[in-house]
Amino acid sequence: MPLTRVYLPLTATDLEALADGMDLGAPPVAAHGVTPALGRPGLVTDEEELEHAAWVAAADEAEALRDTDERRVVASADLDEGVVSVPADADVPSRVELLAPVPRSRLVSFHVDEHRGDTGTADLLWFDVTELGAVLDLLATD
Repeated sequence: MPLTRVYLPLTATDLEALADGMDLGAPPVAAHGVTPALGRPGLVTDEEELEHAAWVAAADEAEALRDTDERRVVASADLDEGVVSVPADADVPSRVELLAPVPRSRLVSFHVDEHRGDTGTADLLWFDVTELGAVLDLLATD
């Protein structure tokens, strides 16, 4: 089955659960990805730009999840297309729902604010999924 890239806004609690060997979320899991609404005429149509727009939407959502002066965290995951659903009543064009929890083995990377309280996407640091410990250490310095 083909894979699709999704972006999940996370909290420190989500990361701790991953470190404890748990999967992310209980279905439906809210995430962002390239959807027909995101790529409709008049909007960006390049696949890379569409993925970036979905990633930015996840970063914006991560901002709403955090307390003041915490770092935002977004995870990228490659999932089977069959577990990614586009809700009919999506609140943003990139909204997708995941019909199964996300195992750590499907995560690709983490994106974390360089500084506490950052709001732009230019300062999000990239971490490989194998660097979960480093991400947790960075969050612990807050």
